[in-house]
Amino acid sequence: MANLLLVEDEANIRRVMKKVLQEQDLKLIITEAVDGVDAINQLNSTSFDLVLCDIKMPKKDGLDVLKYIKEKNIHTPVVMISGHGDLETAVQAMRLGAYDYISKPPDLNHLLQTVRSALQVVNKPTPSLKVKALPKKYTMIGNSPPIQLIYSMIDKVAPTMARVFIQGPNGSGKELVARALHYNSTRSEAPFVEVNCAAIPAELIESELFGHVKGSFTSAHKDRKGTFEQAHGGTLFLDEIGDMSLAAQAKVLRALEEHKIQRVGSDKSIPVDVRVIAATNKNVKNAISQHHFREDLFHRLAVIEINVPSLNERSEDIPALVTHFLKTLSPKKEISKDAIESLQAMQWSGNIRQLRNAVERLSILGGDEITKHDVLTYISNTV
Repeated sequence: MANLLLVEDEANIRRVMKKVLQEQDLKLIITEAVDGVDAINQLNSTSFDLVLCDIKMPKKDGLDVLKYIKEKNIHTPVVMISGHGDLETAVQAMRLGAYDYISKPPDLNHLLQTVRSALQVVNKPTPSLKVKALPKKYTMIGNSPPIQLIYSMIDKVAPTMARVFIQGPNGSGKELVARALHYNSTRSEAPFVEVNCAAIPAELIESELFGHVKGSFTSAHKDRKGTFEQAHGGTLFLDEIGDMSLAAQAKVLRALEEHKIQRVGSDKSIPVDVRVIAATNKNVKNAISQHHFREDLFHRLAVIEINVPSLNERSEDIPALVTHFLKTLSPKKEISKDAIESLQAMQWSGNIRQLRNAVERLSILGGDEITKHDVLTYISNTV
């Protein structure tokens, strides 16, 4: 049996939720609390496997309860219940460590799925986190303040189940951040599946994400798993999600809310357990205001936001990056100090990707020691 604490000041909602949960085969012992103070008193006397907690309550609200749970290092998943207009507060709760949130009045299917998912996390043995070195081609290089901040964020966020939204210009290293989050998580042995949303035609994106059954459209010659299924137990990286159509966004939102998907051409629901990391080079706030990106999807994805700086904003990392690229591309080559300084003084509109291409060009065209003259000859006019 699992112990569940239901914290809700509205008696009618509390009664309905308790009835629905008791009618399911969830094997729950449900304890009720009428406000935040009552909840904290219950937490002091009893160990719970799951807490369902309203946000807006008298005396102490849901955020107070959540903070208390985190301060006391109580390892219990907390699902917040947010009323109309509480979305920003619910997102704040996710950032404080809530497992998930559901809207009030709750959709009962969503409520049950969220409770089941949270209890699976409780009952699943949690392997100890082992921070692993990234494969060489995914190594993050640099020690500038902006990069140190990202390292710190990865260290804090990777072990959690929080969804992460990464923003930054093309070529700045968003994929490296996503992979670092995966490899330093408890899901590191499970799949990391990447989808480039900008590279897939709108009419095929649903099949790519959710799969399809044979005969569901002209070229569907056999059943196919989508990337949500392929990433089950691991991490799904939705790169350039800002280019995804609104129709596909709606289906991704539903999958995140219900923790299940349907293949194209099928009415069978398939449970999926994935941690979603999304990235874009677009200004999402502008896209939302222009109705090109769903605000509710953004709030689902952006529990944690990481902003990756352009290379021009972290130019002090260029010497380390150049040395790393040169060692990888042409280990016998050397590069002079003034050549590196010349590269450091340039503007890099293509960011790290462009810098790597420049180093590769210099390794091919430059002398045994790459000089400032080589840089001015082969690079300056292209930057």
